[in-house]
Amino acid sequence: MGKFEGIHKIGLRNKETKKLIAVYPKKAEGTDTEIEKKVKDWYYSTSCSAEDILLNAYVDFLTEDELKSNK
Repeated sequence: MGKFEGIHKIGLRNKETKKLIAVYPKKAEGTDTEIEKKVKDWYYSTSCSAEDILLNAYVDFLTEDELKSNK
């Protein structure tokens, strides 16, 4: 069972602050590796500065509070 199996909302989180950077707008499907690549590729396509941000980010599921505020 993968880390993201059955998770409905995922996003990017800052490695140092653990703060949510962005919420992935699509359903997470595939293996954990495929999901991480899709999320990072999606975020990279959104901004010129995304490359620098991605160096210090990781894919993670949203907390209950984050889910409520990102419906």
